[in-house]
Amino acid sequence: MINSDPPTTSPAAADQAVDEVVAQGPTGAILLAGIATACVVAMWLAFYLFVFLPRGPLQ
Repeated sequence: MINSDPPTTSPAAADQAVDEVVAQGPTGAILLAGIATACVVAMWLAFYLFVFLPRGPLQ
């Protein structure tokens, strides 16, 4: 780029910052997956309770 400034941090410092983030683990991804799973289970349970049970047993 024409007007870009040179990087202020060294590649070693950037690698260290990435290593610190990776060391914390995938907590955000696990939390997101847990919330999505809970939503799917809640929707299934609501559908079962409000649609299937009021229709009665199969004949």
